[in-house]
Amino acid sequence: MTVAVAVVVPAHDEARSIVPCLRAVRASLRLSGVAERDRHVVVVADDCTDVTAVLARREGAHVVEVAHRNVGAARRAGTSRALELTRGWAPEEVWLATTDADTLVPAHWIPAQLALARTADAVVGTVEVRDWSEHPPWLAERFARTYPVARTREHPHVHGANIGVRASAYLACGGFPALACAEDHALVNALVAGGHRVSRPRGLAVVTSARRASRVVGGFGDHLGAFSGPGPRRFGAATNRGAPGPG
Repeated sequence: MTVAVAVVVPAHDEARSIVPCLRAVRASLRLSGVAERDRHVVVVADDCTDVTAVLARREGAHVVEVAHRNVGAARRAGTSRALELTRGWAPEEVWLATTDADTLVPAHWIPAQLALARTADAVVGTVEVRDWSEHPPWLAERFARTYPVARTREHPHVHGANIGVRASAYLACGGFPALACAEDHALVNALVAGGHRVSRPRGLAVVTSARRASRVVGGFGDHLGAFSGPGPRRFGAATNRGAPGPG
């Protein structure tokens, strides 16, 4: 049974997007059935030069300020803080989720993860993009056509913007490594290698940014930029089974 939930959001100069991100997260947490005192949001302000941290505190988030400029180290620092905030509960009773500061989670995001957590140790969802204004007009159709979502109940993707994991499983596999990119894949690989049950529901998507100015070298924005070039491509084809990459 899950009795405490913490959501970790790494952010680097995300003043424009952090408030709607956090409001969406909190709206989902309110529907979780978890007591308010046991619901936490942690923002990791990583080497920010804007007011990201100030805005996050105004929204009621716990803020960890670091200067890593490393998304893996930032997620790890935020998750460490989340574990401190929930230390009154056994790790088996704590659910840790993470998303990105340029992402909007749906209202059912946390409730759906907790429902899946009855039989799974981790939940890995998908992403969708609604604003393609920074890209050629044909990219949206190409993405929809080639972003492989299995016809079966589960999909092959891994996105740091849409992951949840039981604290006991997270600790057992060593947590997020301090990688500049693909820390999400590394975590899921470690969970699978450790025999933990990973659910990959294709119906649990978050809305993320398609901005060209990616905060992470090799991240989703960079991958979309490369994906818009000439030649046939299948989104995430090189990364679906957990190799480094954003897909």
